[in-house]
Amino acid sequence: MHTPIDVGGMLARLPLFQQLRDGEILSLAAGTREIELAKGQMLFQKGYLLDGFYVAVSGQIKLAFSSAQGNEKVVALIGPGQCFGEAIMFLERPSPVFAQALVDSRVLHIAKRSIFAAINGDSAFACRMLAGLSMRLHGLVQDVEDYSLRSSTQRVIGFLLQLVSAAASGATECELPASKHVIASRLNLTPETLSRILHNLAEFGLIAVKGKKITVLDAERLKRFNP
Repeated sequence: MHTPIDVGGMLARLPLFQQLRDGEILSLAAGTREIELAKGQMLFQKGYLLDGFYVAVSGQIKLAFSSAQGNEKVVALIGPGQCFGEAIMFLERPSPVFAQALVDSRVLHIAKRSIFAAINGDSAFACRMLAGLSMRLHGLVQDVEDYSLRSSTQRVIGFLLQLVSAAASGATECELPASKHVIASRLNLTPETLSRILHNLAEFGLIAVKGKKITVLDAERLKRFNP
Protein backbone atom coordinates (compact mmCIF):
# COMPACT_ATOMS: atom_id res chain seq x y z
CA MET A 1 0.00 0.00 0.00
CA HIS A 2 1.41 3.38 -0.97
CA THR A 3 1.79 6.33 1.37
CA PRO A 4 -1.21 8.70 1.10
CA ILE A 5 -0.46 12.03 -0.55
CA ASP A 6 -0.83 15.29 1.34
CA VAL A 7 -2.84 16.81 -1.49
CA GLY A 8 -2.98 20.30 0.01
CA GLY A 9 0.76 20.30 0.70
CA MET A 10 1.50 19.05 -2.81
CA LEU A 11 -0.63 21.77 -4.40
CA ALA A 12 0.84 24.49 -2.18
CA ARG A 13 4.37 23.60 -3.36
CA LEU A 14 3.51 24.00 -7.04
CA PRO A 15 4.53 27.44 -8.42
CA LEU A 16 1.05 27.87 -9.90
CA PHE A 17 -0.59 27.71 -6.46
CA GLN A 18 2.12 29.06 -4.15
CA GLN A 19 0.51 32.47 -3.69
CA LEU A 20 -2.97 31.18 -2.89
CA ARG A 21 -4.31 31.53 0.63
CA ASP A 22 -4.69 28.47 2.86
CA GLY A 23 -8.45 28.45 2.43
CA GLU A 24 -8.13 28.51 -1.35
CA ILE A 25 -5.65 25.62 -1.24
CA LEU A 26 -8.10 23.64 0.89
CA SER A 27 -10.88 24.33 -1.62
CA LEU A 28 -8.67 23.12 -4.47
CA ALA A 29 -7.67 20.04 -2.49
CA ALA A 30 -11.34 19.22 -1.91
CA GLY A 31 -11.81 19.12 -5.69
CA THR A 32 -8.70 17.02 -6.29
CA ARG A 33 -8.43 13.25 -6.54
CA GLU A 34 -5.46 10.93 -6.82
CA ILE A 35 -5.16 8.50 -9.73
CA GLU A 36 -2.78 5.54 -9.83
CA LEU A 37 -1.62 4.23 -13.20
CA ALA A 38 0.24 1.05 -14.01
CA LYS A 39 2.95 1.09 -16.68
CA GLY A 40 1.27 1.32 -20.08
CA GLN A 41 -2.13 2.32 -18.68
CA MET A 42 -4.05 5.12 -20.39
CA LEU A 43 -5.04 8.15 -18.34
CA PHE A 44 -7.25 9.48 -21.11
CA GLN A 45 -7.71 8.80 -24.81
CA LYS A 46 -7.63 11.14 -27.78
CA GLY A 47 -11.08 12.71 -28.10
CA TYR A 48 -11.69 12.75 -24.33
CA LEU A 49 -13.34 15.84 -22.84
CA LEU A 50 -11.33 16.94 -19.80
CA ASP A 51 -13.25 18.11 -16.74
CA GLY A 52 -10.05 19.29 -15.06
CA PHE A 53 -6.31 19.13 -15.47
CA TYR A 54 -3.55 16.98 -14.02
CA VAL A 55 -0.39 17.19 -11.93
CA ALA A 56 2.15 14.36 -12.07
CA VAL A 57 3.18 13.21 -8.58
CA SER A 58 5.48 10.35 -9.52
CA GLY A 59 6.43 8.36 -12.60
CA GLN A 60 6.21 9.66 -16.14
CA ILE A 61 3.33 10.41 -18.51
CA LYS A 62 3.51 10.51 -22.29
CA LEU A 63 1.28 12.84 -24.30
CA ALA A 64 1.03 11.66 -27.90
CA PHE A 65 -1.20 11.04 -30.89
CA SER A 66 -1.25 8.36 -33.57
CA SER A 67 -1.75 8.63 -37.31
CA ALA A 68 -4.22 6.51 -39.28
CA GLN A 69 -1.23 4.36 -40.25
CA GLY A 70 -0.43 3.74 -36.59
CA ASN A 71 2.64 5.97 -36.41
CA GLU A 72 2.97 7.65 -33.02
CA LYS A 73 4.14 11.21 -32.37
CA VAL A 74 5.13 12.07 -28.80
CA VAL A 75 4.21 15.66 -27.96
CA ALA A 76 5.49 15.85 -24.38
CA LEU A 77 7.01 13.84 -21.56
CA ILE A 78 5.57 14.81 -18.18
CA GLY A 79 7.50 14.26 -14.95
CA PRO A 80 6.79 14.82 -11.23
CA GLY A 81 5.54 18.30 -10.38
CA GLN A 82 4.51 19.14 -13.94
CA CYS A 83 0.96 20.08 -14.92
CA PHE A 84 -0.81 19.08 -18.13
CA GLY A 85 -4.22 19.33 -19.74
CA GLU A 86 -4.94 22.95 -18.78
CA ALA A 87 -5.39 24.27 -22.33
CA ILE A 88 -7.67 21.39 -23.31
CA MET A 89 -9.74 21.94 -20.16
CA PHE A 90 -10.27 25.64 -20.96
CA LEU A 91 -11.06 25.01 -24.63
CA GLU A 92 -13.75 22.46 -23.72
CA ARG A 93 -12.92 20.55 -26.89
CA PRO A 94 -11.97 16.90 -27.36
CA SER A 95 -8.36 16.21 -26.49
CA PRO A 96 -6.08 16.03 -29.56
CA VAL A 97 -3.70 13.71 -27.68
CA PHE A 98 -3.81 10.69 -25.42
CA ALA A 99 -2.01 10.41 -22.07
CA GLN A 100 -0.30 7.16 -21.11
CA ALA A 101 1.90 6.13 -18.19
CA LEU A 102 5.39 5.10 -19.31
CA VAL A 103 6.08 3.66 -15.85
CA ASP A 104 3.95 3.11 -12.74
CA SER A 105 2.72 6.63 -12.01
CA ARG A 106 0.52 8.71 -9.74
CA VAL A 107 -1.23 11.90 -10.79
CA LEU A 108 -3.62 14.38 -9.24
CA HIS A 109 -6.77 15.43 -11.09
CA ILE A 110 -7.89 18.97 -10.19
CA ALA A 111 -11.54 19.60 -11.04
CA LYS A 112 -12.35 22.43 -13.44
CA ARG A 113 -14.96 23.87 -11.09
CA SER A 114 -12.28 24.28 -8.39
CA ILE A 115 -9.91 26.01 -10.82
CA PHE A 116 -12.64 28.37 -12.02
CA ALA A 117 -13.51 29.25 -8.42
CA ALA A 118 -9.84 30.08 -7.74
CA ILE A 119 -9.67 32.21 -10.91
CA ASN A 120 -12.81 34.12 -9.95
CA GLY A 121 -11.43 34.80 -6.48
CA ASP A 122 -7.84 35.72 -7.35
CA SER A 123 -6.86 37.73 -10.43
CA ALA A 124 -3.16 37.03 -9.78
CA PHE A 125 -3.89 33.31 -10.01
CA ALA A 126 -5.68 33.88 -13.32
CA CYS A 127 -2.58 35.69 -14.60
CA ARG A 128 -0.36 32.77 -13.57
CA MET A 129 -2.63 30.38 -15.43
CA LEU A 130 -2.35 32.58 -18.53
CA ALA A 131 1.43 32.75 -18.14
CA GLY A 132 1.62 28.96 -17.93
CA LEU A 133 -0.48 28.54 -21.06
CA SER A 134 1.65 31.13 -22.85
CA MET A 135 4.79 29.18 -21.96
CA ARG A 136 3.23 26.03 -23.44
CA LEU A 137 2.47 27.93 -26.65
CA HIS A 138 6.04 29.22 -26.75
CA GLY A 139 7.27 25.66 -26.33
CA LEU A 140 5.16 24.48 -29.27
CA VAL A 141 6.49 27.30 -31.45
CA GLN A 142 10.03 26.34 -30.39
CA ASP A 143 9.31 22.75 -31.41
CA VAL A 144 8.17 23.85 -34.87
CA GLU A 145 11.28 26.01 -35.21
CA ASP A 146 13.51 23.11 -34.19
CA TYR A 147 11.87 20.70 -36.63
CA SER A 148 12.05 23.26 -39.45
CA LEU A 149 15.44 24.89 -38.96
CA ARG A 150 17.63 22.57 -36.88
CA SER A 151 19.23 19.40 -38.15
CA SER A 152 18.49 16.06 -36.52
CA THR A 153 21.93 16.11 -34.86
CA GLN A 154 21.34 19.61 -33.49
CA ARG A 155 18.01 18.50 -32.02
CA VAL A 156 19.66 15.56 -30.26
CA ILE A 157 22.46 17.77 -28.93
CA GLY A 158 19.93 20.28 -27.63
CA PHE A 159 18.01 17.51 -25.90
CA LEU A 160 21.17 16.13 -24.24
CA LEU A 161 22.23 19.58 -23.05
CA GLN A 162 18.82 20.03 -21.42
CA LEU A 163 19.46 16.87 -19.41
CA VAL A 164 22.70 18.15 -17.90
CA SER A 165 23.24 21.25 -15.81
CA ALA A 166 23.96 24.37 -17.83
CA ALA A 167 26.81 25.10 -15.43
CA ALA A 168 28.26 21.59 -15.69
CA SER A 169 31.97 21.32 -16.36
CA GLY A 170 33.89 18.21 -17.26
CA ALA A 171 32.13 14.88 -17.71
CA THR A 172 28.48 14.84 -16.62
CA GLU A 173 26.33 11.73 -16.54
CA CYS A 174 22.60 11.78 -17.17
CA GLU A 175 19.95 9.16 -17.78
CA LEU A 176 17.56 9.20 -20.69
CA PRO A 177 14.10 9.94 -19.23
CA ALA A 178 12.36 7.44 -21.50
CA SER A 179 13.08 4.74 -24.06
CA LYS A 180 15.01 5.71 -27.18
CA HIS A 181 11.87 4.97 -29.20
CA VAL A 182 9.86 7.54 -27.21
CA ILE A 183 12.65 10.13 -27.24
CA ALA A 184 13.10 9.71 -30.99
CA SER A 185 9.40 10.40 -31.50
CA ARG A 186 9.61 13.47 -29.25
CA LEU A 187 12.49 14.80 -31.39
CA ASN A 188 10.69 13.95 -34.65
CA LEU A 189 13.26 11.29 -35.54
CA THR A 190 13.19 7.59 -36.25
CA PRO A 191 14.72 5.37 -33.54
CA GLU A 192 17.38 4.32 -36.06
CA THR A 193 18.35 7.95 -36.71
CA LEU A 194 18.60 8.68 -32.98
CA SER A 195 20.82 5.64 -32.43
CA ARG A 196 23.04 6.63 -35.35
CA ILE A 197 23.44 10.19 -34.06
CA LEU A 198 24.31 9.01 -30.55
CA HIS A 199 26.86 6.62 -32.07
CA ASN A 200 28.38 9.44 -34.15
CA LEU A 201 28.61 11.79 -31.16
CA ALA A 202 30.36 9.02 -29.24
CA GLU A 203 32.76 8.48 -32.17
CA PHE A 204 33.67 12.18 -32.00
CA GLY A 205 34.45 11.79 -28.30
CA LEU A 206 31.63 14.11 -27.22
CA ILE A 207 29.54 11.59 -25.28
CA ALA A 208 29.72 8.04 -23.95
CA VAL A 209 26.68 5.79 -24.16
CA LYS A 210 25.89 2.82 -21.93
CA GLY A 211 22.28 1.74 -22.22
CA LYS A 212 20.13 4.63 -20.99
CA LYS A 213 23.14 6.27 -19.31
CA ILE A 214 24.69 9.09 -21.32
CA THR A 215 27.89 10.80 -20.23
CA VAL A 216 28.42 14.23 -21.76
CA LEU A 217 32.20 14.36 -21.77
CA ASP A 218 32.46 18.10 -22.44
CA ALA A 219 29.30 20.21 -22.55
CA GLU A 220 31.07 23.19 -24.12
CA ARG A 221 32.48 21.09 -26.95
CA LEU A 222 29.07 19.53 -27.48
CA LYS A 223 27.45 22.99 -27.68
CA ARG A 224 29.99 24.10 -30.28
CA PHE A 225 29.81 20.92 -32.35
CA ASN A 226 28.76 21.69 -35.92
CA PRO A 227 27.86 18.49 -37.79
